[in-house]
Amino acid sequence: MSAAINRGQLAQQATAATGLPLDRPAIGILLTLAMADGPLRIGEIADRMQVVGPHVTRQVQALEQRGLVRRVTDPNDRRASLIEPTESGTEAANRYTSTIIGWFREVIADWPTQDRADLGRLLAKLADDITTRLNHP
Repeated sequence: MSAAINRGQLAQQATAATGLPLDRPAIGILLTLAMADGPLRIGEIADRMQVVGPHVTRQVQALEQRGLVRRVTDPNDRRASLIEPTESGTEAANRYTSTIIGWFREVIADWPTQDRADLGRLLAKLADDITTRLNHP
Protein backbone atom coordinates (compact mmCIF):
# COMPACT_ATOMS: atom_id res chain seq x y z
CA MET A 1 0.00 0.00 0.00
CA SER A 2 2.81 2.36 0.88
CA ALA A 3 4.44 1.80 -2.50
CA ALA A 4 1.18 2.45 -4.38
CA ILE A 5 0.54 5.66 -2.47
CA ASN A 6 4.11 6.94 -2.23
CA ARG A 7 5.10 6.15 -5.78
CA GLY A 8 2.04 8.03 -6.93
CA GLN A 9 0.00 5.31 -8.63
CA LEU A 10 -3.10 6.11 -6.61
CA ALA A 11 -2.52 9.85 -6.91
CA GLN A 12 -1.90 9.54 -10.66
CA GLN A 13 -5.14 7.63 -11.22
CA ALA A 14 -7.10 10.05 -9.07
CA THR A 15 -5.50 13.04 -10.79
CA ALA A 16 -6.35 11.60 -14.19
CA ALA A 17 -9.98 11.35 -13.03
CA THR A 18 -10.08 15.13 -12.55
CA GLY A 19 -9.74 15.50 -16.30
CA LEU A 20 -7.02 18.08 -15.72
CA PRO A 21 -3.26 17.64 -16.06
CA LEU A 22 -2.42 18.64 -12.49
CA ASP A 23 0.59 17.71 -10.42
CA ARG A 24 0.51 16.67 -6.77
CA PRO A 25 1.18 20.13 -5.34
CA ALA A 26 -1.64 21.64 -7.39
CA ILE A 27 -4.05 18.93 -6.29
CA GLY A 28 -2.84 19.41 -2.71
CA ILE A 29 -3.74 23.09 -2.84
CA LEU A 30 -7.16 22.39 -4.34
CA LEU A 31 -7.85 19.78 -1.65
CA THR A 32 -6.65 22.11 1.10
CA LEU A 33 -8.96 24.85 -0.15
CA ALA A 34 -11.88 22.45 -0.62
CA MET A 35 -11.56 21.21 2.97
CA ALA A 36 -11.24 24.70 4.45
CA ASP A 37 -14.15 26.53 6.02
CA GLY A 38 -13.58 29.45 3.66
CA PRO A 39 -10.93 31.25 1.64
CA LEU A 40 -7.35 31.07 2.96
CA ARG A 41 -4.27 33.25 2.82
CA ILE A 42 -1.22 31.86 1.04
CA GLY A 43 0.51 31.41 4.41
CA GLU A 44 -2.43 29.43 5.78
CA ILE A 45 -2.36 27.13 2.76
CA ALA A 46 1.40 26.66 3.21
CA ASP A 47 0.98 25.91 6.92
CA ARG A 48 -1.75 23.34 6.29
CA MET A 49 0.34 21.67 3.60
CA GLN A 50 3.55 22.00 5.62
CA VAL A 51 5.43 23.67 2.78
CA VAL A 52 6.98 27.10 2.27
CA GLY A 53 4.93 30.08 1.10
CA PRO A 54 6.79 30.83 -2.17
CA HIS A 55 6.06 27.29 -3.37
CA VAL A 56 2.35 27.82 -2.72
CA THR A 57 2.43 31.25 -4.37
CA ARG A 58 3.75 29.76 -7.63
CA GLN A 59 1.21 26.96 -7.58
CA VAL A 60 -1.67 29.33 -6.80
CA GLN A 61 -0.63 31.58 -9.69
CA ALA A 62 -0.70 28.59 -12.06
CA LEU A 63 -4.06 27.42 -10.70
CA GLU A 64 -5.41 30.95 -11.02
CA GLN A 65 -4.32 31.11 -14.68
CA ARG A 66 -6.22 27.86 -15.28
CA GLY A 67 -9.36 29.23 -13.64
CA LEU A 68 -9.27 26.75 -10.74
CA VAL A 69 -8.76 29.28 -7.92
CA ARG A 70 -9.38 32.99 -7.51
CA ARG A 71 -8.26 35.76 -5.22
CA VAL A 72 -10.80 37.55 -3.06
CA THR A 73 -10.32 40.50 -0.74
CA ASP A 74 -9.77 39.66 2.90
CA PRO A 75 -12.72 41.27 4.74
CA ASN A 76 -10.49 41.79 7.80
CA ASP A 77 -7.61 43.38 5.89
CA ARG A 78 -8.44 44.97 2.55
CA ARG A 79 -4.73 45.04 1.66
CA ALA A 80 -4.54 41.24 1.72
CA SER A 81 -6.13 38.67 -0.52
CA LEU A 82 -7.49 35.25 0.18
CA ILE A 83 -7.56 32.27 -2.15
CA GLU A 84 -10.67 30.21 -2.82
CA PRO A 85 -11.46 27.51 -5.36
CA THR A 86 -13.62 28.36 -8.32
CA GLU A 87 -16.50 26.09 -9.24
CA SER A 88 -14.16 24.24 -11.61
CA GLY A 89 -11.53 23.91 -8.88
CA THR A 90 -14.08 22.54 -6.43
CA GLU A 91 -15.34 20.08 -9.03
CA ALA A 92 -11.79 18.89 -9.72
CA ALA A 93 -11.10 18.40 -5.99
CA ASN A 94 -14.39 16.51 -5.61
CA ARG A 95 -13.62 14.23 -8.58
CA TYR A 96 -10.18 13.52 -7.13
CA THR A 97 -11.62 12.71 -3.70
CA SER A 98 -14.42 10.60 -5.15
CA THR A 99 -11.91 8.57 -7.14
CA ILE A 100 -9.83 7.81 -4.07
CA ILE A 101 -12.88 6.96 -1.97
CA GLY A 102 -14.18 4.75 -4.77
CA TRP A 103 -10.85 2.96 -5.02
CA PHE A 104 -10.84 2.21 -1.28
CA ARG A 105 -14.51 1.20 -1.43
CA GLU A 106 -13.71 -1.29 -4.20
CA VAL A 107 -10.73 -2.67 -2.29
CA ILE A 108 -12.79 -3.48 0.81
CA ALA A 109 -16.03 -4.42 -0.99
CA ASP A 110 -15.48 -8.15 -0.43
CA TRP A 111 -14.45 -7.78 3.20
CA PRO A 112 -16.81 -9.16 5.81
CA THR A 113 -19.17 -6.55 7.26
CA GLN A 114 -17.48 -6.73 10.67
CA ASP A 115 -14.04 -6.10 9.16
CA ARG A 116 -15.35 -2.99 7.35
CA ALA A 117 -16.98 -1.79 10.58
CA ASP A 118 -13.76 -2.40 12.52
CA LEU A 119 -11.76 -0.48 9.92
CA GLY A 120 -14.15 2.48 10.14
CA ARG A 121 -14.06 2.46 13.93
CA LEU A 122 -10.26 2.23 14.06
CA LEU A 123 -9.75 4.95 11.47
CA ALA A 124 -12.09 7.25 13.41
CA LYS A 125 -10.15 6.47 16.61
CA LEU A 126 -6.86 7.19 14.83
CA ALA A 127 -8.17 10.50 13.51
CA ASP A 128 -9.44 11.48 16.96
CA ASP A 129 -6.15 10.54 18.62
CA ILE A 130 -4.12 12.46 16.03
CA THR A 131 -6.35 15.50 16.46
CA THR A 132 -5.98 15.31 20.23
CA ARG A 133 -2.21 14.99 19.94
CA LEU A 134 -1.95 17.94 17.57
CA ASN A 135 -4.07 20.11 19.87
CA HIS A 136 -2.04 19.15 22.97
CA PRO A 137 1.64 18.79 21.98
